[in-house]
Amino acid sequence: MADIKKLAEELVNLTVKEVNELAEVLKEEYGIEPAAAAVAVAGPAAGGDGDAAAEQTEFDVILKSAGGSKLAIVKLVKEMTGVGLKEAKELVDKAPAPLKEKITKEEAEALKSQLEEAGAEVELK
Repeated sequence: MADIKKLAEELVNLTVKEVNELAEVLKEEYGIEPAAAAVAVAGPAAGGDGDAAAEQTEFDVILKSAGGSKLAIVKLVKEMTGVGLKEAKELVDKAPAPLKEKITKEEAEALKSQLEEAGAEVELK
């Protein structure tokens, strides 16, 4: 059983390049065709070596603090999110809190810019 654990640890720590090489060996030497999904999942889980680094396409706008002008920030949050005044105030009060999630980079940067101009501290994730 210890050998299996050791083998599993080695497999988990493979880079994307090593996973692809392993797939080739399995195919050529043993006639085993690894499933494409298994190889795709194994690569990123291993941490990779930067070969498959993908650019982030969805962003979350996180309000870290309202700053000195809380009322202006509440009004902006109400306008940006489409929620009522009470809900906007609650969002601002519980900062740090996500205001919008999974939006484009352009939209996220525009919201961040508006909020920062009003005095808020904002983070994009």
